[in-house]
Amino acid sequence: MLILANVRERWSGFLGAFLAVLVGVALVTTTLIIYDSSRPILQPRYAGTAALALPQQAPDQDGSAKDRIPWSPAEAAPLKDRLDAVPGVATTVLDRSFYAQAIRNNRPVTDEGALESGHGWNSALMAPYRLVAGKAPAGSSEVVVDRALGVPVGSRLTVNITEGRKQFTVVGTVDGPGYYFSEAFAAARQPGVPAIGLVPEKGASASAIASAAKKVIDGKGTIAAGDDRSELQPEHIEHKRFLGVQLISAMAALGLFTTVFVVASMLVLSTGMRRREIGLLRTIGASPAQIRRMILGEAAVVGLLGSVAGCLAGLAGAPLLRNILDGLDVTPPDMRVTVAAWPLLVASALGIGAGVTGAWSAGRKATRVAPIEALLDSRSANAGMGRGRWITGLAVLGLGVVLALATATTGADSRIGMALFATMTLIVAAALLSPVLVGPAGRLLTAPFLKRGTAAPVLIRSELTADSRRAASLVAPVIAAVGFAVLLSGAVETMRVAYPAGEALKAAGQTIVTPDGTPGNTDEVVAANPVGKAALPTRAFVGKAESPVVMDVLGSRDARWDKPGEAVIGTRTATDLGLKKGRRVPVRFNDGTTVTLRISAVLPDDPARGDFVVARALVRSHDPAALTDDIFVPAGTEATATVPGIATHDALRYALDDYNTDARLTDSLATMLIVISVGYSVIAVVNSMAMAAHGRRRDYAVMKAAGGTVRQLVRLAAAETALLVVIGAALGVLVTLPPLAAMASGLSQATSADVGLHLNTTAIVTAILGTLLAAVAAGVLVTSRILRKQTA
Repeated sequence: MLILANVRERWSGFLGAFLAVLVGVALVTTTLIIYDSSRPILQPRYAGTAALALPQQAPDQDGSAKDRIPWSPAEAAPLKDRLDAVPGVATTVLDRSFYAQAIRNNRPVTDEGALESGHGWNSALMAPYRLVAGKAPAGSSEVVVDRALGVPVGSRLTVNITEGRKQFTVVGTVDGPGYYFSEAFAAARQPGVPAIGLVPEKGASASAIASAAKKVIDGKGTIAAGDDRSELQPEHIEHKRFLGVQLISAMAALGLFTTVFVVASMLVLSTGMRRREIGLLRTIGASPAQIRRMILGEAAVVGLLGSVAGCLAGLAGAPLLRNILDGLDVTPPDMRVTVAAWPLLVASALGIGAGVTGAWSAGRKATRVAPIEALLDSRSANAGMGRGRWITGLAVLGLGVVLALATATTGADSRIGMALFATMTLIVAAALLSPVLVGPAGRLLTAPFLKRGTAAPVLIRSELTADSRRAASLVAPVIAAVGFAVLLSGAVETMRVAYPAGEALKAAGQTIVTPDGTPGNTDEVVAANPVGKAALPTRAFVGKAESPVVMDVLGSRDARWDKPGEAVIGTRTATDLGLKKGRRVPVRFNDGTTVTLRISAVLPDDPARGDFVVARALVRSHDPAALTDDIFVPAGTEATATVPGIATHDALRYALDDYNTDARLTDSLATMLIVISVGYSVIAVVNSMAMAAHGRRRDYAVMKAAGGTVRQLVRLAAAETALLVVIGAALGVLVTLPPLAAMASGLSQATSADVGLHLNTTAIVTAILGTLLAAVAAGVLVTSRILRKQTA
């Protein structure tokens, strides 16, 4: 009851923490709802199956389960026969997918899923897609297409496949997407079988079919039934889902950290201002444990109330976030927002946990209040730092320095995450150590104004020195706001310069042939540009048959690597697989064929070369569906762009276009994260400044009695608030520069270009001014209100 009474009577003091939890829970609720709504769903082309038979999975180099190992034709044929005999199965389909894309008016028809749009005719039975007109394809030059393509039966259609453009006769149309060829043609494009679809008889039980099929396939793969069939997803949809999950994960992580940080800073300030009240409770017999439970209980109640309101706000905000992500093209097609119970429960638990975690430091501080402090000013014990805070602050600072140094050496994929983690750590360190920094910084900044002979600089300087811990609590959210704004905007600006410069340097003097409206370069394009790097990527399974590792294998036409029966690997791959020069290793390709290769060289890792490089002809012979990466035509050789679906670029334009592919997403992510961090901090700053102004009402009464006017006192409050924001902004910039500098150094090494530190001045100034205006407005409004009441 005491806890509820305290929350009710001191609601204004808990308002900031309540709002912080509300916003944090709303953000987490929204992101979890979107995450749950974006889970893989059953693709329409498998809707008519009772179950899917899938091969066994192979792990990648990190040990995570990844690609499934396609069955060879010899393995799939007897398995198909046995599955055909399962009671209730009408037919089984060896499902194959490969590149197919119509060419009309000398341009590829837009199709995000073109990489997997080609199928054998039997695959249409799995949807099922109905034959609207014409007949099924029989010959190698016949095709059935989606009626939405608008191509009449009997006409000729140019279709781009792996070999290049080829003329087909449209012999039929169906009421679903895709290009359907004869089974023999599909088997030639993709000999391996990645899935077998079990089409049921009318009225047959899907669960019974799945149960019987598991006995048939025992040891040779798995059976996916019901929602598990959603495992098979087109690559372009999986890529969108991955980008969307990365974005909302970053938002949720930053929101959760900022919630805990902001709640902690506000509750520490609130507890410091209640020392006389807590001392009184100690005087009448309250034990330290009871005081701690009271503080944590208040935080739990605030967390609960904020979580309830946050869940409601999150429910309302989920469609808005979906629309934002949809605008960024990082959501699966036709995604629907669905609400389940678990996102609300998880978000509520995190909200209450964030409130209690943020109150832990305040609770420890409250337990050290002695009964005698009931007779003292609450601010008298708030100066200086205890030994524990010194030790913790220096330890966190040391960890932040280590993480900043690690940012320079970590891999490209982890560099931004490491810089963000280092910045979070340094922000916490700055907040812990700020009591010893605020006083000297205040003296330094007020020194030029002391010569004017006015009282304001002296009063401000004295207040910061006498009550440095209160000032530190006010500075902490500013450090977070400015720090994250500097880091995120600076990281984007640095990468904007680094990556294009590095790529342009690597490709200097070359002409690059890139796909334009197609997912890759066909063999026709490669033949038209016979000179230069033209890597042919595939996924292969390296190692013994019982424990293969799936990895990217590149087929190269570089004379140094294009040697039959040999492979060149990087040092990391050699270490992970236990290989060395001269060793022989089995490699299973997508057609189910295993080839033994000799390791001819182990070279330093080089992304431009690849981790596992073999002869180009070897990849083409075992993966007829593979498309070629960008082609790098050396200086002195003319690149050909006469084939539809390609474009040519010089090194600089190629580098800029390559970076701009993901730059829009990166910029949007940085902007959203900056808005989140600054928005949180503005809530904390406004509430903290209002609490501080309210707590100094007796000081204002004394200064009024000494002759101070309302205007002078309001200006004093505004000047002190502005000074604290300036100090916080300076610390926010300083703690962010080491991780950013380390990231620039790492980018310089990775790109072999001279990369310096680049800051986005507009974003930084906007964050500082936004925080400054909010803080000054809150301080001035509360101070004016207090002074008007005192005058009345």
